[in-house]
Amino acid sequence: MEQVYNVVDSRYRSRRPLIVTTNLSLQDLQHPQDTAHARIYDRLLEMCAPIRFSGENFRKATAQDKLARLKNLMEPPTHSPAADD
Repeated sequence: MEQVYNVVDSRYRSRRPLIVTTNLSLQDLQHPQDTAHARIYDRLLEMCAPIRFSGENFRKATAQDKLARLKNLMEPPTHSPAADD
């Protein structure tokens, strides 16, 4: 947590741009769970303009695809009587 704060604070103090991606909602950023998060979120909200993206979670879709392929690989081969001839 302290490393994240140091990066954000360094960019904040030097007035350098910062691009951040998060799965947190604007509500989560505005109402942090503790002081450590509040210090980071406060600076981020001042420095960055929130832009909301919606749509399918591509990581979840990729994970589901990988799981389906793994299940397919793990299935025992089907035995065909015609293959014995």
